[in-house]
Amino acid sequence: MRSMGYTSGSALADLIDNSIAAQAKLVEIEFRSTPRAYVAILDDGEGMSADVLERSMRHGSTNPVLRRDLQDLGRYGLGLKTASLSQCRKLTVVSIRDRVISGYCWDLDLVSTRKAWVLIQLDPEELLRLPHVGELTQRKSGTLVLWEELDRLAAGYETVDAALGQQMSTVRSHLALVFHRYLSGEHGLKRLRICINKNELEPVDPFLESHRSTQRLADDSFAVEGSRVSVKPFILPHLNKLSRPEIERAGGSEGLRHQQGFYVYRNRRLIVWGTWFGLARKDELSKLARVRVDISNSLDHLWTVDIKKSTAVPPEAVRRNLRRTIERIRGASGRTLTFRGRQANLELITPGWTEMVDRDGVRFDINREHPAIRSLRAHLESTEERLLDNLLRILESSFPVQVLYSRLAGDSRHHDATHLGEAAFREMVETVLDGWAPGDPARLAFLTNLHLIEPFSSRPDLAKRIGLEKLEKSEDA
Repeated sequence: MRSMGYTSGSALADLIDNSIAAQAKLVEIEFRSTPRAYVAILDDGEGMSADVLERSMRHGSTNPVLRRDLQDLGRYGLGLKTASLSQCRKLTVVSIRDRVISGYCWDLDLVSTRKAWVLIQLDPEELLRLPHVGELTQRKSGTLVLWEELDRLAAGYETVDAALGQQMSTVRSHLALVFHRYLSGEHGLKRLRICINKNELEPVDPFLESHRSTQRLADDSFAVEGSRVSVKPFILPHLNKLSRPEIERAGGSEGLRHQQGFYVYRNRRLIVWGTWFGLARKDELSKLARVRVDISNSLDHLWTVDIKKSTAVPPEAVRRNLRRTIERIRGASGRTLTFRGRQANLELITPGWTEMVDRDGVRFDINREHPAIRSLRAHLESTEERLLDNLLRILESSFPVQVLYSRLAGDSRHHDATHLGEAAFREMVETVLDGWAPGDPARLAFLTNLHLIEPFSSRPDLAKRIGLEKLEKSEDA
């Protein structure tokens, strides 16, 4: 039972589920290495009486087929024990309700010695010697879970100190994502505070909903066995519109490409994320696509939610409906990556590069009809034009496709005209205008459509302003 695959993050998330079910507003997690190593989880929930606590220490204390409260995050009645003992050999739970305190302990060394499931009931003196019990007794109600003998949590590390430091960082990221809707106090939820060693967690929103460039596609919903499944697709902003911290928050340690896909919430607690459930491939063009799927605990039997609440497989009735969402969102993600989220009609944009597809594959050619190229040709003799064509072919044949793909796969931002100051931007415009005399129809067309020509289209407002200024001067002349 200790080898069900819990990580330190998923184990603590299971305990926080219990705190949420107990109406807790604050969960405090402490990682301590001295004077003896332990992890403590203290909440201000409703607490348990001695009889209820004793029952909750029993493995399989809840029948999973019974209907649960719609807000209950539990499932099998195993989480408290299996999650805790997956990380430690000694589990102590102390709870206070109506000012009455009680505590029980599972010590696997004692179980092994006695060769029996011996549950230890702690007397008042033993309770008071435990860390953080003093904080618990100051409350009317609440529960303390204490992990000691951290054999599994510290496995593979040279010291317990090193293990606790690394695990604390991992846990922080995991919980900030899994409970982000509770941490932010989403409408309809009581806001939950989670502190790790007195530092409060900030929610990590995988959809970047507060970012002004995040696209929200049309919602979808459908019923399965009388329960509503809600689907809400998002397209993250283009990388050039995100700061480095935003990219790191949205992509985590594995990057944006890995984190694309469905995010399944059971009672608004994240259980599965970063997967298309085999309905589509993960690729570069879809890496900005994320879909929030909300289900209730009444559909657990169909989604085959596991004990850790970290795996779920959608039933066929759900998969059929999710397919149509995939078709919509993957195309939108590709357009955002390709066109950097521009709002103009893409068919009107004059590109600097054109994509050429033939039987041998795909290549990218410099657009010979681009106004900058046409402006330059107006100054050239025939010999110089051949030199220009050769130069363009050299540039095209050395286009760094593999390097570009590698950089984009690594969530690197790339520079375009958006990073130029206004003076440099104007200088580019002037350079192109040098090829035409005042009043030349090509010059007038260029200025009129400047905001639709790459790379000037990346700053359409500035391009329009410069174009109007130049046109007005031409009319004055």
